[in-house]
Amino acid sequence: MPQVFHRSFNTISRVSIVGGAAVVMVLGYVLYVVGWSPYVTRQDLALVQPIPFSHQHHVADLGIDCRYCHTSVETSAYAGVPPTKTCMNCHQEIWFGSPTLEPVRASYRSGESISWKRVHNLPHFVYFNHSIHVNKGIGCESCHGRVDQMPFTYQAKPMLMKWCLDCHRDTKPNLRPLDEVVMMGWEPPSEKSRLGDELHTKYKIRTTEELTSCSTCHR
Repeated sequence: MPQVFHRSFNTISRVSIVGGAAVVMVLGYVLYVVGWSPYVTRQDLALVQPIPFSHQHHVADLGIDCRYCHTSVETSAYAGVPPTKTCMNCHQEIWFGSPTLEPVRASYRSGESISWKRVHNLPHFVYFNHSIHVNKGIGCESCHGRVDQMPFTYQAKPMLMKWCLDCHRDTKPNLRPLDEVVMMGWEPPSEKSRLGDELHTKYKIRTTEELTSCSTCHR
C-alpha cells in the first residue's frame, strides 16, 4: 500500500501533542497565578473611603481596643461597623472643627449612616462567624493583619477557600489566650507547639474532619 502521509508528519504529530500539553500546562499555571493574585483576591488593596480613617492612629497611637468600635465581635457573626455616635463620643471634643470630619458630623446630625466601603467582602455563599473564632482563641491579627500599622485599611490576607482550609486543618499555630485575642503583634512563648496543644484542648475545638466539612462554611 502506498504511503499516504509524508514521514515528516510523524514529527509534526509528536510536536503537536507535546506542544498542546505544554499550552494546557501553561494556561493552568496562568489561571492559578491569576486566581491568587490581588486582581482576584483584592489583597493589599486599600479602598478610598468617604473619610480617611486610620487604624494605625486609633489602635497604635491612641490604644483603642478593637471591641470599642466592633462591639459585637464576641457575640455575633458580624463584628459590626460602629455607628456615627461611637465616633462622636471622641470627636465632639477632639478635632470637632476639622473639615475632614465634617462627613462624620453631618452623619450625626442627619442620622444617615456613613457609606463606608467594605474591605473584607466574602461571597454570600460563605458563612463566617466572628464570635466563634474570637472565642476559640483566633486573634484579629490572624485574619486582618497588623491593622495597627495601616494608615489606610486593606485586606491583608487572600481570604480564599484554601487559605481558610489551611487553618482549619491545623488550628494550633493560630491559637492564643483569650485575653490576647485583640493584641497586635502578640508573640507566643517559646513552647509554641505545647501552648497550641493546651489551648486546642481547653477551647474544645472540633476535629479536623468537622472543621473541613463543606457544611461548616457553606450552609
